Amino acid sequence: MIELDAIDRKLLLALSQDATQSAGALGRRFGLSQPATWRRIRRLEEAGVIRGRRLRLDAEALGFGVRVNLGVKLSRKGQLNLEDFERAVSAIPEVQSVEHVLGLFDYRLRVVARDLPDFERVLRRRLMTLPGVGEVEANVLLSHERRPGPIGADQSGDQ
Repeated sequence: MIELDAIDRKLLLALSQDATQSAGALGRRFGLSQPATWRRIRRLEEAGVIRGRRLRLDAEALGFGVRVNLGVKLSRKGQLNLEDFERAVSAIPEVQSVEHVLGLFDYRLRVVARDLPDFERVLRRRLMTLPGVGEVEANVLLSHERRPGPIGADQSGDQ
């Protein structure tokens, strides 16, 4: 585990909010030179704390106004190859993420759809037809807030 100081945490928080910020701009914001900022970012990348930078698309702006968290319980766990299920469900374009979980359900899926009738079509024609699918529980997201997680918490009490 890498030791993080207050500036490291501030850099991580800033980059998690906008990964396109330059080392120069971040350095000016936090009182560092561009090379010092770049070295810190590079150290965080080499330590595996920063694992790439991703482009986040706005599903709603792309016409996918409905987001659903779906719990899937497999009907025949012992007879079903989990990798086959994961491969099949991952091939469905509306499925944004697949998580194998421990608990009431075997999988948690994040699904997007244009509207509720479109979600019903995806559920009935694609998801429910996959081999091994038993129980399904759908939770339509009404709102979503992205939080930075533990990097936003300053351990010294200062923010």
